[in-house]
Amino acid sequence: MSESLDIADARGRLAELRHEIGKRIIGHDDLVEGILACLLASGHVLIEGVPGLGKTLLVKTLSAVLDLEFSRIQFTPDLMPADIIGTQMVAQDDDGNRVFKFQQGPVFTQLLLADEINRATPKTQSALLEAMEEHRVTVGRTGHVLEEPFMVLATQNPIEMEGTYPLPEAQLDRFLLKLIAKYPSAAELSKIIDLTTGEREATVQPVMTCDELNALRALTRQVVIAGHVKDFAVQIVLATHADNEAATPLSKRFVRHGASPRGIQSMILIAKAYALFEGRLNISFDDLKSAAVPALRHRVLLNFEGEAEGIDVEAVIDEILRETPVGDG
Repeated sequence: MSESLDIADARGRLAELRHEIGKRIIGHDDLVEGILACLLASGHVLIEGVPGLGKTLLVKTLSAVLDLEFSRIQFTPDLMPADIIGTQMVAQDDDGNRVFKFQQGPVFTQLLLADEINRATPKTQSALLEAMEEHRVTVGRTGHVLEEPFMVLATQNPIEMEGTYPLPEAQLDRFLLKLIAKYPSAAELSKIIDLTTGEREATVQPVMTCDELNALRALTRQVVIAGHVKDFAVQIVLATHADNEAATPLSKRFVRHGASPRGIQSMILIAKAYALFEGRLNISFDDLKSAAVPALRHRVLLNFEGEAEGIDVEAVIDEILRETPVGDG
């Protein structure tokens, strides 16, 4: 049975969800907000950060507070597509005849942690494409639908390049957001010590049902965007294309490929989730600005000159946000 929530209920339930996650996760406020926004927008998220920052613990905690089925795949160079989606096995039926039976892989879950996804070969990485895009997998000629909600949370280590395979652009584009896990502050490190080295381990409880989550997803889609705010989003994406008249100086000089249409879809969906966090049913310019960097940082590709000079993609996007005029409603 589906539930319906009004805007006040939604804000309260989301605040309760974040509070419960905070019992186990210290800091990472932007990361938690981005993952929850991605969840409300029915998307997938790529998390980049060095080992030991709590990325895996955060995903496990999210699974626990939402009471969703959770699977983890440790990506390695010898991982095969069948290790992800499953394979046909020979079995015996009730009459003793040998038949092929599909053995489901770990992708048949609701929250899938693809740990160190860039350690697997491109062939294995591509096994996730259909699941991420269509929420189904095809084995032979048979399609298997994945249970909703379905979300892939992939992690990658930015500093260790040996034995890794860069994600293809087609797969990067499937991730609604790319988020960065940052080092904790001194105060946060102190809290982490108290939380993890004492006698008791922090526990969390489920605080939201699948029906409530689906209701929040439906409400997210109902958040409206005014025409002049939508025009602002359009101009941001156009400015990432070096040959467009809206392009800024950094974009014209250093960008090889700008954001795809998925980029603007991601920006708007995440901005809708951010509005819902604040108890609003309309997108503001600030919502779009907050969504721009995580939605576009993996979709704007630098040319050779930009890479040689060490240009940061985020600097290009920040310049676009500064120089793109805000229209009047």
